Amino acid sequence: MHVVAVLALDDVSAFDLAIPCQVFALATRPDGSPAYDVRVCTDRDVAAMAGPAQPFQVSSSYRWEDVRDADTVIVPGVPAEQIPHPRAVGLLREAAAAGARVASICTGAFVLARAGLLEGRNATTHWRFADSLAEQFPRTRVDPSVLFVDEGQILTSAGIAAGLDLCLHLVRRDHGAVVAAEVARMLVMPPQRAGGQAQFIQYPVPECDSADLGGTMRWMRDKLNEPLSIADIAAHAMMSRRSLARHFRAQTGTTPLRWLLAQRLQRARELLESTDLPMRRVAEDTGFGSVETFRHHFARQVGTTPSAYRAAFRG
Repeated sequence: MHVVAVLALDDVSAFDLAIPCQVFALATRPDGSPAYDVRVCTDRDVAAMAGPAQPFQVSSSYRWEDVRDADTVIVPGVPAEQIPHPRAVGLLREAAAAGARVASICTGAFVLARAGLLEGRNATTHWRFADSLAEQFPRTRVDPSVLFVDEGQILTSAGIAAGLDLCLHLVRRDHGAVVAAEVARMLVMPPQRAGGQAQFIQYPVPECDSADLGGTMRWMRDKLNEPLSIADIAAHAMMSRRSLARHFRAQTGTTPLRWLLAQRLQRARELLESTDLPMRRVAEDTGFGSVETFRHHFARQVGTTPSAYRAAFRG
């Protein structure tokens, strides 16, 4: 059983604390058994913050020292200016040195940085605190524009809901797209928002100029096996290309074609994991047209070949 320890420090964000508990607890193997053992680790009863003046107490039978037994340690957000307890920082270092995967949600990145785990690495945090993280820890390359950063053993996510994307990404890394998609369905959220997708802070949509593209995005997903151009998408949305681009970026943080590519790759992962279809069929069914084009995009986005991916998950 893969043990996920959620390190709960005082004044922890209640939302951040709940995210890994919910996501990993919902993940199940194909035989229906739990995929993770989730443990909230506290020093004592800690204050969880649902807002500036809305604290409540969280208690657990697990203590900070139990992170030593974890395969993955998640550090939820705490006030950025707060200095974490030295014992908690030391235990975090020990867990990482022992090979545990360590991830932060929102301002939990400051805790990782104070443990020295972000030195020389790419990282992110909530856009509001990104400048502060970069100033305090100049050896960390802070990218304030992305949802999460995967550095292998060390991962960081942006604010609030981006923690959902990070945890789903970890489930996908461990158990594949099908398991992650089922968790996403239970959470009633999209199965994948790529880590490089924007944090949505620089794309305000005027109230008088808004449009819901949900129907068009569902139509695009239903047509993954067909070649779709910007003109096709704009026609379905009944917009000009320029208006489509503006609204699409406002609602998704990316362009229509990049979003479509992510959906094609998500479907390709599911087919590779759950079917024995030849690569030609997978390429055709996901709209890539040719095996060569499919392999190019898959390797570029996933970091391995379709055949190696299938072998890893089917094996």
